Amino acid sequence: MIIEHVETWTERLPLTRPYLIATRQVSTVDLHFVRLESRCGVLGFGCAAPTSVTSEDPDDCFAMLGSVGLDILKGQNPHRLRFLTHQLRAQCSDYPSALAALDMALYDLVARSYGISVAMMLGRPMNALPTSITIGILPLDKTLDEAREYLERGFKCLKVKLGLNYEEDIDRLRALRSLCPDHIDIRVDANQGYSIDQTRNLAIESAELRLELIEQPLKRGDEGDMDHLSKEIRQLMAADESLHGPSDALQLAVGEQFGIWNIKLMKCGGITGALAIADIAQMVGVDLMWGCMDESVISIAAALHTGYSCPKTKYIDLDGSFDLSKDVVRGGFRLSDGFLHLLDEPGLGVIVG
Repeated sequence: MIIEHVETWTERLPLTRPYLIATRQVSTVDLHFVRLESRCGVLGFGCAAPTSVTSEDPDDCFAMLGSVGLDILKGQNPHRLRFLTHQLRAQCSDYPSALAALDMALYDLVARSYGISVAMMLGRPMNALPTSITIGILPLDKTLDEAREYLERGFKCLKVKLGLNYEEDIDRLRALRSLCPDHIDIRVDANQGYSIDQTRNLAIESAELRLELIEQPLKRGDEGDMDHLSKEIRQLMAADESLHGPSDALQLAVGEQFGIWNIKLMKCGGITGALAIADIAQMVGVDLMWGCMDESVISIAAALHTGYSCPKTKYIDLDGSFDLSKDVVRGGFRLSDGFLHLLDEPGLGVIVG
């Protein structure tokens, strides 16, 4: 089997629900897509979502996606998967989301050629988990309104963005905890917006608030400050911006500042990079959370397939396609009562149209 066509294109997609986080207001998203096709008509799809988190210029990312895809993949046998992913990584080291798109498209193509899902190709898939759905930084009344909507839609886990005003954050969380039944999980994400003292105070409050986890309270580079927290508190903390690729995972494994690692395919360069991080997590006993940007069903499905193949996966935060005004594909997974289920389809299970 030979890759005969490599097609790339960009879509600017408005969000149905713009949101505010500690670092920016988000109302639209530019996504880059790649489509691989073999001579026998087997397809593979990928999506890149460059953001400030990945430190990529969107135009440069798109140019890299097209040029590297043609130079490295066209004319190659995709079953040389490990060789090709190493080649891609060598060329795309500064463009992790472009790498992620090409990498997942290869996995999709190879799994489709075998007639199995990517998750099955990677291992024995685990049972479905509930995904969190995100509430941005909003006034108290709007926070509660949005929470009620998500609960009515069957979601079992809410993720609340924090980080601009600690006192207001605590007020929102207390009101939210009073609103939510006991079986509803609440996790929070400060997006690097807290000091070490605020982080400690939130951890103390977490017992009463019954918080599932606290994501990235401190700035990337300040991980050493978390050594001042107890081991019990650190186990509640999830690394996000502090964890990009496998080299970060090695450093975090030594430092033991986080009990949870949030893997995002856009940060680590796709399925191959994610599996390397997951292997390190398994060796040191760290739980895994699988997160996303605002992304297409394509890359959300890629993260889901990868996450469900890794034994340390405990948390899913894959809501990035829910608020897109449209998408280029359908399928990928099934959402039921807040749980994300894999489809019994080959590859990533996505269909154009």
